[in-house]
Amino acid sequence: MPDDFTVTAVGRVESTLTDRAAAPKQGPEGSPEAWLVFEPSVLDALDGLRPGDRVFVLTWLHLSPRDVLRVHPRDDLAAPMRGVFATRSPDRPNPIGLHPVEILEIAGNRLRVRDLEALDGTPILDVKPVLTCSPDT
Repeated sequence: MPDDFTVTAVGRVESTLTDRAAAPKQGPEGSPEAWLVFEPSVLDALDGLRPGDRVFVLTWLHLSPRDVLRVHPRDDLAAPMRGVFATRSPDRPNPIGLHPVEILEIAGNRLRVRDLEALDGTPILDVKPVLTCSPDT
C-alpha cells in the first residue's frame, strides 16, 4: 500500500471566522453563514445540489498541528485525555474536517451554507450528500 498520495483542494471556505480560538467547536454552536467557493474545473460536480440539501463538507484543517495524538475533549482540562480518533479535535495526524451543513443558496461556483465552523481560507477537499436511505443516492 503506498504511503504517499496527493489530494487537491476543490475550493476554499469564505467565512467571517478567522480566529481559531474564537471559532465555535461545532457548526450549530454559533457559526456564521459561510460560502464554499469552488474551482472552475469542478463546477460540473455541483450539478444536482439544491438549496435545502444537507451535505458533508470535507476540509483540510490547514492550521492544525499534525503531531497531536491525545487531547482533552473540547479543550476541557477537567475532562480526561483521549486519543484524537475518539474526538472531533481538529488537531490530528491528518487534519481532515467533516462538517454537516445545509445549503442555503447556490450562485455559480459558490454555495452559501449554515453550520460551518471552518475558518476563512480553509481548503475544501470534497462534498458528499447526507444519505437519507434513498436508492438514488
